[in-house]
Amino acid sequence: MSDDVAELLELLDDEYARTILVETHEEPMAADALADACDASPSTVYRRIERLKDQRLLEAEQRLDPDGHHHEVYSACLQRATVEVTTDGFQLEVDRTEDPADRFTKLYEGFKG
Repeated sequence: MSDDVAELLELLDDEYARTILVETHEEPMAADALADACDASPSTVYRRIERLKDQRLLEAEQRLDPDGHHHEVYSACLQRATVEVTTDGFQLEVDRTEDPADRFTKLYEGFKG
């Protein structure tokens, strides 16, 4: 099994990481709300957030509060993960939501072409 597959499977095996992905699947959430949902310390949640972002399973977005302060909210990018056993070992396929910038680029290129 490749290191990338092993790392991703290890991350998805983590209860906190899975909770973060489930909680942010429909609606973006701030880290403090995720800490409550996970029943975990903020530092634990931030470590999982960083690992999920590194694997492109979670994305961050800056939001502006009515009082003028900003904070980050997180949204799951993971749509589906499929593990297949092959003669060469395990094959992992990950479907992610498309980045808005990539969607815009494809749309723009469609108009050009």
